[in-house]
Amino acid sequence: MRIISYNVNGVRAATKKGFIDWLASDPADIVCLQETKATKEDVDVKAIEALGYETYWFSAQKKGYSGVAIFTKIVPTAIFYGNEIEQSDFEGRVIRADFGDITLINAYYPSGTSGDERQQYKYQWLDEFYNYLQKLRETRPNIIITGDYNIANHPIDIHDPKGNKNSSGFLIEEREWLSKFYENGWIDTFRFLYPDKKDSYTWWSQRFPSVRLQNKGWRIDYISVTNTLGAQIKEAAIFADVKHSDHCPIYLELAVM
Repeated sequence: MRIISYNVNGVRAATKKGFIDWLASDPADIVCLQETKATKEDVDVKAIEALGYETYWFSAQKKGYSGVAIFTKIVPTAIFYGNEIEQSDFEGRVIRADFGDITLINAYYPSGTSGDERQQYKYQWLDEFYNYLQKLRETRPNIIITGDYNIANHPIDIHDPKGNKNSSGFLIEEREWLSKFYENGWIDTFRFLYPDKKDSYTWWSQRFPSVRLQNKGWRIDYISVTNTLGAQIKEAAIFADVKHSDHCPIYLELAVM
């Protein structure tokens, strides 16, 4: 099972930069998008379906905002839109697909960069999502969570940890939440295979064009799995050379029995 997670920062904008051509290269069996900023009706779905993908979309009620989607060549046994938490669902942040006994959740975690109100909502969302996962694990123990987590976990995951210690996305409260998450039976698949790999980022600020050229980035996109799937991790990667967005795709390959 080959999985991609990718914040495309607007799927229509990414398409103009060659996103569908890249999909045609068969990068994965399942492609999870965040920040689609579109509904299914806004997109040339036929071009995507022609590549062998079924598409499932969960969009925000606000046009041009947020939204998640799953494109898959593996037929899911069930699809769930949202996680039954009102504001999260209003903003189109979570979509779930079951593949037999494996559950895949594609999530777009809130950002707190626009101010204190959104930062407080981010903390609220994190706690609500944590509780949602805890309950889900009682009946679905084999879970994959793809997405833009909007948190850099450790100093190795950000180009300037000292300069960003007061920046949303690297605040101690956010990092403590992510550490608590991983200590509770989850695996950061990239760090599982590459614990000491430096300069491995998934997002670069668009404010200054030189930032990406100089690789001054943050690793805020993750594919995590429950520890029940740890033995099945075959490969994880960051595709920093793919440039349809201010993020890049990340990759996981699982040996599925």
